[in-house]
Amino acid sequence: MKGVSVLASLALCSSIVALPALGQAFPSHAIRLIVPFAPGGPTDAIARLIAQRWGESVGQQVIIDNRVGANAIIGTALGAKAPADGYTLVMVAFPHGINPSLYPKIPYDTVKDFAPVVLATAGPMLLAVYPSVPAGNVKSFIALAKSCPDELTCGSSGSGSTAHFALELLNHLSGSRIRHVPYKGAAQGMSDLLGGQISMYFGGVPPLLPHVKTGRLKRLVVSTRERTNSAPDIPTIAESGVAGYQVSGWYGVVAPAGTPREIVAQLNAQSVAQLRTPALQEKLAANGADIVASTPEQFASCIAAEITKWEKVIITAGVKVD
Repeated sequence: MKGVSVLASLALCSSIVALPALGQAFPSHAIRLIVPFAPGGPTDAIARLIAQRWGESVGQQVIIDNRVGANAIIGTALGAKAPADGYTLVMVAFPHGINPSLYPKIPYDTVKDFAPVVLATAGPMLLAVYPSVPAGNVKSFIALAKSCPDELTCGSSGSGSTAHFALELLNHLSGSRIRHVPYKGAAQGMSDLLGGQISMYFGGVPPLLPHVKTGRLKRLVVSTRERTNSAPDIPTIAESGVAGYQVSGWYGVVAPAGTPREIVAQLNAQSVAQLRTPALQEKLAANGADIVASTPEQFASCIAAEITKWEKVIITAGVKVD
């Protein structure tokens, strides 16, 4: 998947869809977008950016409803129980694909309880290391990690985050043992990396790249299968010797299962149209997001593939949340 973000999916509905049962135009009133992440974070920022454009295009307010907790499970569960009328949507992201395997019981079925609308964007993680670490590329870094198991440390924005699983997949595919250090947010992890308290960090390209350019950090690779448009000179982990490696910080929109197909199709069509506008693309790129703009069917396949992929990693590596 080449790029992914969520509210973009909501950028949809500029044309009118009639609800067969009710004879009403859609949307006829405000739409609630549940964002199961904290205000001010990257997911929330992208959601608000797209929601604004979507609201302007459909002539209705898009209300952001932040419902935080349990690695996005609380807000997502709320969306699963909402009326299937198109007026409540959920912005889902990377945790949506790992939670079914990471937690013994979640109060919804990730596949059966939702109707995928659009995979909006996907963004790479940048692997950056502290300058004193004696490795200039992935191969030398992995060799170093294998020579001293559990001594090198990698920070992330928290257990269950995209960055956490970017590290777990690297350990899984390379046979290395780099120790995970979870933080309560990206800012603290970045601070410790710049101070040399940790060896490496998987983070978003926009916040890390300026420190690479000033020499405070060394950049190694990006996590996606293909190079990112925002930093095309940085190689991928897969092309650097770790075959099959692919991790994206993706964002998409889902509706409750049973939402009329006509509504889902309309939301998707208008979301794709908005995602392809130069103005929105430019703003999303500044947040490290590459446009995907999938069909509902493509997004459904993507979610299923993510669940299968990460289930294998979680079981094999014995991943636990801290």
